[in-house]
Amino acid sequence: MKHIHSIKKPSRILGIDYGTKRVGLAISDENRQFALPLVVILNTKELCAEIAKNAVEHEAKEIVIGESRNYKGEPNAIFLDADSLKLQLEKLGFKVYLELEFMTSQQAERLQGKNSMTDASAAALILQSYLDRTYKQD
Repeated sequence: MKHIHSIKKPSRILGIDYGTKRVGLAISDENRQFALPLVVILNTKELCAEIAKNAVEHEAKEIVIGESRNYKGEPNAIFLDADSLKLQLEKLGFKVYLELEFMTSQQAERLQGKNSMTDASAAALILQSYLDRTYKQD
């Protein structure tokens, strides 16, 4: 019989909707079943450190970044910046995954109206897509 202390609970996962001006963050629950909007931060030189701080505060060791592509399915300009962010976060020790996303900000806006948390809601949509695909319950 296992001791309670030896049972490892999964950590939360941080979701990112990357934008050139604003970056939305979302967080999963501990069981990785649902995603909640967390915060919108400005895209500054301190972006990577700010994301890492949020991940540590919320006990997330894994991060999902929206993989942005154009209508033809090719990487767009935002993807190149987001990919650079992915490499920076991996250097800090996070496991980082890409989740294909398409117009999540517009989808979030349609669901809730445009407000200060739209980018965080878009991050939650990206993260939820990853959770549903990766941790789908039978």
